[in-house]
Amino acid sequence: MTVITGETGAGKSILLNALGLVLGKRADSKVARDPSKKCFVEAEFYIAPYKLQGLFEQHEMDYHDETIIRREIQPSGKSRAFVNDSPVTLQQLQTIGELLIDVHNQNDTARLVSEDYQFTILDSVADTAHLLLEYRNLFKNYKEQSQALTHLKEEKAEALREQDYLQFVYQELLDAELRTMDQSSLEETYEKLNNVEAIQEGLSEALQILVQEETGGVALLTRVRGILQKIQSFGSEYQELWERVNSSLIELEDVSEELEGSLETLDANPELLAATNEKLKNLYRLQQKHAMESVEELIEFEANLEQKLARFTSVDDGILTLEKELESLNIKLEAQGVKLHEKREQALPSLQEHIEQLLQQLGLPNARIAFDLQKTPSYRMHGMDALEVLFSANKGVKMGPIEKVASGGEMSRVMLVVKAILAQHKELPTIIFDEIDTGVSGEIAHKMAEILSAISKKVQVFSITHLPQTAAKGDFHKKVYKVDDKGMTRTLIKDLSQEERILEIAQMIGGSTVSDSALLHAKQLLN
Repeated sequence: MTVITGETGAGKSILLNALGLVLGKRADSKVARDPSKKCFVEAEFYIAPYKLQGLFEQHEMDYHDETIIRREIQPSGKSRAFVNDSPVTLQQLQTIGELLIDVHNQNDTARLVSEDYQFTILDSVADTAHLLLEYRNLFKNYKEQSQALTHLKEEKAEALREQDYLQFVYQELLDAELRTMDQSSLEETYEKLNNVEAIQEGLSEALQILVQEETGGVALLTRVRGILQKIQSFGSEYQELWERVNSSLIELEDVSEELEGSLETLDANPELLAATNEKLKNLYRLQQKHAMESVEELIEFEANLEQKLARFTSVDDGILTLEKELESLNIKLEAQGVKLHEKREQALPSLQEHIEQLLQQLGLPNARIAFDLQKTPSYRMHGMDALEVLFSANKGVKMGPIEKVASGGEMSRVMLVVKAILAQHKELPTIIFDEIDTGVSGEIAHKMAEILSAISKKVQVFSITHLPQTAAKGDFHKKVYKVDDKGMTRTLIKDLSQEERILEIAQMIGGSTVSDSALLHAKQLLN
């Protein structure tokens, strides 16, 4: 326990303001004495007991048991923060700071009316950390599965709205037998059947020209070949001409035969024409309807619809699976919630009695407190419980919610007592009590000092105080004071020796004029 004393206005708040900067409070250049210069604030913490390695890894910061936090404020008002020389954001700094320092003053009672903090008090005394961790893991899983189930049910509802339409479109594509369809072949067949008369006429005319007995192409070319045959032996060029005419004649005869064959096989087929026309009309309609240009695109679209329709079945299966999982989680959660409730109930009498005993020592002899623990039908972050702190400071006055019935001084004392109890049950950060003992004196001041000292056996404690009873309880004593230096007032802090402590406490008792009785009283307090 370190006590810090000094006259009003000596500058003790400078310490807290500087510490606030290190812990992530917002700042501007006005905090610096000389706004034209860069301002540095640095603090060193021994953090091994807090087991913060995981948090440092999560925020990608270098971890050291002895951690140095530095804040720089530029003349422009902008600031930078560093943890072990690694730059960090203000949010990261605040996250770490909350785990290192707890500044407690008379206004620091808002947390006492928070249900979260009330559960922290109760669970610390009830030693439910392991049970609560198991419950929260189950609760997290339960929430995730519940959200997944809600999502699936919404998906199913949406699917049902479009299922009929998708099924109709899919069946329409299925009936078109796209996978066996050749669009080019269909279009060619249609053109042939749709123009059969013109084709027959053209084939007949072409065949007639080729095969007429005297003037047909075949007859004329045969005569040419005969003429060239007579002179082919007179030179290689004539031989070559004969061969070319002979090849042409063979090709022409082949064409004639093919024309004849096509003409014989070409028949009008109204039924096939109608069927082909219907297939093509249906295909063109589907392509236009779905803005696609090929059969392959329609086949791919059909496959996607098939997958969507298959998912409707899988959604039902998924819903059934999740409902079974939630049913199992529900049983486990309820069992864990009951265990938590029972263990908390067991701890309530001793917790309430302990708080009331300490409040009596602090001048509230008739104070009564109750942690009203009620089971809830729903799952919550803290279990299946709701919690409210009820309080009464006077006899014959019904207890009510502490935030409504307790005065500021009473709330402050309850908070001090709570922290004294918490220090015995959990690892608390360093606590700074900022004039928490203002407005008390005599035996109550002595009891409050004893409580602060008891807390310091478990937790590092700083107490900024004006009370000699508190100052005498410190293991270390620092004094904040002002000096005039070359026309400028400066605030300094120093460690007091034993003799200086006696004088400082004597001045706190009797004022600046120190009497022998004040010195004797100071020595008695220190002893």
